[in-house]
Amino acid sequence: MPATILLIDDESGFVDTMAKRLAKRGLAVSTAYGGEEGVAVLEDSGFMDVVILDVKMPGMNGIEVLKKIKSAYPLIEVIMLTGHATVESAIEGMKFGAFDYMLKPCEIEELLCKIDEAYQKKQSHEDKISEAKARHIVLRRGD
Repeated sequence: MPATILLIDDESGFVDTMAKRLAKRGLAVSTAYGGEEGVAVLEDSGFMDVVILDVKMPGMNGIEVLKKIKSAYPLIEVIMLTGHATVESAIEGMKFGAFDYMLKPCEIEELLCKIDEAYQKKQSHEDKISEAKARHIVLRRGD
């Protein structure tokens, strides 16, 4: 099953182009053109594997969106993208749970590698949770 991706960025040209390029490579891609819209898409869908999130957006910025995502959906991995890289914003993003941080424009192959790594990490966490739940059920039946 392909990874489900949510791309959140206020630059509509970037979003539309990147969504097409990712979809051509077999990923299921949803889009949002700002932080508030991105949070709404997540609330409506209830499920995503990886979010690709711009740091600098008007309204709700990327760090605020990251905090909301990690609070409500802790297993979703978030890759931060920015054309305005600073060490401080990278550190802040990682502090709040971002999987990684990339500069725009980024090479599609490099982004695909990061998406795959993030997806594998999410799958690993979900597998561990499922195993723990199964062990708990087995132990409870043994009582």
